[in-house]
Amino acid sequence: MRIGELSRRSGIPVPTIKFYMREGLVSQGERTGPNQARYDREHLRRIKLVRALVEVGGLSIAAAREVLRLMDSQGADLDTLGKAQYALTPRREQPAADDEAGEWAARQVDELIAERGWAVKSSNPARRTLADALAALHRLGQDDFLPLLREYTATTERLASVEVDALLERPDLISMAEAVVVWTAVGDAVLASLRRLAHEAETTRRLTPPGDGDAREG
Repeated sequence: MRIGELSRRSGIPVPTIKFYMREGLVSQGERTGPNQARYDREHLRRIKLVRALVEVGGLSIAAAREVLRLMDSQGADLDTLGKAQYALTPRREQPAADDEAGEWAARQVDELIAERGWAVKSSNPARRTLADALAALHRLGQDDFLPLLREYTATTERLASVEVDALLERPDLISMAEAVVVWTAVGDAVLASLRRLAHEAETTRRLTPPGDGDAREG
């Protein structure tokens, strides 16, 4: 297919496709003339994947490039899967705040992981992300959130179990790598959206007087 058809079938404008190619996210097509190239289904699939990572998953171009590099690496193994997932977690440019809240939060994360018996590497960037979030809550005096963290942990542990069950049904490590990348990037958006929808539904259910159907609809 030509780039125009590639754009039509992917829903991505031609300039954006060319940008993805310049950034190394999508390979160049097969040259058929001075200003023409041919593209195939793999290009179409790759463009849809990039779109999911960048537009839905919110990854930067640099992060998406690194994730795709790991996916494309030869001899993918479980370590590669882990690295791909790590690359999906934003890394902080500044060091963690060296204050009481930061130290307290780091201890909370370590204790939580030990309490659940999770085998999690110290290099996992999600440790830092969680600690930063807890530190921010602590500084704001929102410590009543901490008991909820145990509920969050139990819920996400159950979710991880069913996701890994589904992941292990994939036929090979390549398809597993793609699932890890897509489910992590896009799944975060899905979970955040479901949580907001559930918050509205639950708040409305609890605060709307019985029989006030119009208020519920509003």
